[in-house]
Parts: sequence; C-alpha cells; structure tokens
Amino acid sequence: MGEKVILKSVDIEKIVEEYSHKIYDDISDKSNFAIVGVQTRGVEIAGRLRDSIARISGAPVKMGVLDITFYRDDLATRGMLPSIKETRIDFDIAKMTIILVDDVIFTGRTTKAALETLTAFGRPGIIRLFTLIDRGNRELPIQPDFCGRKIHTTINDTVKVLLRDTDGVDDSVVLVG
Repeated sequence: MGEKVILKSVDIEKIVEEYSHKIYDDISDKSNFAIVGVQTRGVEIAGRLRDSIARISGAPVKMGVLDITFYRDDLATRGMLPSIKETRIDFDIAKMTIILVDDVIFTGRTTKAALETLTAFGRPGIIRLFTLIDRGNRELPIQPDFCGRKIHTTINDTVKVLLRDTDGVDDSVVLVG
C-alpha cells in the first residue's frame, strides 16, 4: 500500500478550530477546566486547542503535560530503556473538568496509562478524551469523546502524525501500510 496522506495542515487546523468550539460548549463549568496533553504530539495539539479555546472564551486556559512512561503496561517488554519526558501539572485537578489530548488512539493502552498518570495528581470531576485520529483496533473499552477523524487500519499499519513544532515539518497525518 505504501503511504497515504490522511490529513494535511489545513485539515488539522479545521479540526482544531471545530473541536475547540465543541469542547468549550460541552464544558458545564467554564471556570473550572484544563487541557492536558499526552507526550509528545498530544502536547502540541493540546496547546493548539488551549489557544483556540482561550480565543473563544476570552480567558486564559490552564494546560498540563503528561509523560505516561512509568504507567505503561508494556514497559518490561519494550526491549529498550524508555525516554523520559516532562510531566507538568501545576494546578489542582480535583473536581475539575480535564480535557485529555492525544494524537492517535489505537489499542486504548496509552489512554489507560494517561488516565492512571493523571489520577495520580488527584481526582478530577470529569475527564474527556480528544484524539486527532481514531484508528480502531481497540484492546480496551476506551473511546474518545471528541475525535477529529476516524480511519480504518489493520493492526500492522502505522499512523504517523507530523507536526510543525515537534517534527519541524508541515502538519500531516500519514497512513503507512
């Protein structure tokens, strides 16, 4: 099959703008929410959502960063030492609405680890999940509340999300199969 471009930069911009409105409209307590991005590309997407929601609301939006490395259930089987990245949540998440952001949802295991990592900081009132891409093939009963694009893949396919600030190239999502 080779490589197939699923989303281009303009598509990703439209998704961020559209879902910023949907997410903001879905939040019942607009004064008590935050966005938390999962390392690495979820952080960049979370930052874009935060900036867009701040423009919509006219107020700053809290944002955190999660590294899920130590909560992964496959840590012992990965065969190499993990690269540890920043985790930063400098606000009290208790009783807040948290918008958890990741680039791709696949088996659900990354999201499970992100939930475990996040709840180590406290007990949010509500957690909602935004993913740019849902590629199916779930192993756990975890679904995004907000999803930019759902695509059908096989277990052997790869979905590459490339973002300007993280990867130094134009934004795109590519299916490799």
